[in-house]
Amino acid sequence: MQVIFGVIFHFIGGFASGSFYIPYKKVKGWAWESYWIVGGIFSWLIVPPLAAYLTIPGFADIIRGTDGGILWITYFFGVLWGIGGLTYGLGVRYLGVSLGSSIILGLCSIFGALIPSIYYDLFPKEGKDTFSMLLHTTWGQMVLIGIVVCIAGIIICGKAGTMKEKELTQDERDAGNKEFNIALGLFVSIVSGVLSACFNFGLEAGKPMAEVANSIWKSSNPGQGEFLFQNNVTYVVVLWGGLTTNLIWCMVLNARNKTFGDYTNTKTPILRNIAFSALAGTTWFLQFFFYGMGESKLGNGASSWILHMAFIILVANVWGLVLKEWKSVSRKTYATVVAGILVIILSVLIVGYGNSLK
Repeated sequence: MQVIFGVIFHFIGGFASGSFYIPYKKVKGWAWESYWIVGGIFSWLIVPPLAAYLTIPGFADIIRGTDGGILWITYFFGVLWGIGGLTYGLGVRYLGVSLGSSIILGLCSIFGALIPSIYYDLFPKEGKDTFSMLLHTTWGQMVLIGIVVCIAGIIICGKAGTMKEKELTQDERDAGNKEFNIALGLFVSIVSGVLSACFNFGLEAGKPMAEVANSIWKSSNPGQGEFLFQNNVTYVVVLWGGLTTNLIWCMVLNARNKTFGDYTNTKTPILRNIAFSALAGTTWFLQFFFYGMGESKLGNGASSWILHMAFIILVANVWGLVLKEWKSVSRKTYATVVAGILVIILSVLIVGYGNSLK
């Protein structure tokens, strides 16, 4: 039953992540950087401490009582992840919801599973998996096979994107994604996929805060298992890092593009734009709110991360179909992108299966 609840929580989180960009499409008359940072203020600054306040009494005391070194490395991974989150928005902007999300999340799931093992090979720590283990164990070899399959899926998706770019007329681009750009989209998607995995590293670095929250809750609720919301305190610090990166870059873009006036431009529906941006930002945060609940039930960080990524890819591609992002392409191109997406999903499941054999 615990596993079933864990899967359900991960699905809800995956649905939130795969859907969060949709409200942004309702924003009118604002530049990308303007609505992105308004949504980000909700997802990184307002909602996380509110969620922690509602679920973890004294969460601020836990943060204040945490060693400065732990806070710094947790924040630093948040900064790196923030770059990944920033380029995620750009990847979806230039490739569309389905293609952009599939490539980024496929890479994110793989690097999230691979990079920690390399780190712990160089700096061994008891209880942590190393890259040597991946090479010399059945479960590790399965994970590596999944990585290779993921790379193949990304290549197939990239090919589909190139085919789409050649087939669409200018009118068709205007009717769909006006900013579709396969070369730029692939570049920012690769950057995003690599750095987005740092969120998982941030959770690992900030685990002592979650453990304190967990122990306090368990002492008050004996015999009731693990605390569902223990990660909410860690999210606050990780997301400070994400806010720092995105705020700096969006302010630079506002200055460069002279779009500071967006926030007060009465020719645009200001309150409506803020509302949809806030909805997008809040929806984005909910992915990790439910991710933490799912991880608490499944009890396996690596497998939880992989499962979370798989659900996001599925949901994002359903939205891609709903939004008719591939409506005007040939059957061959459509079949190619579907094949690529299925291969990426297969790779994620292979990695998840490998982790389950440990």
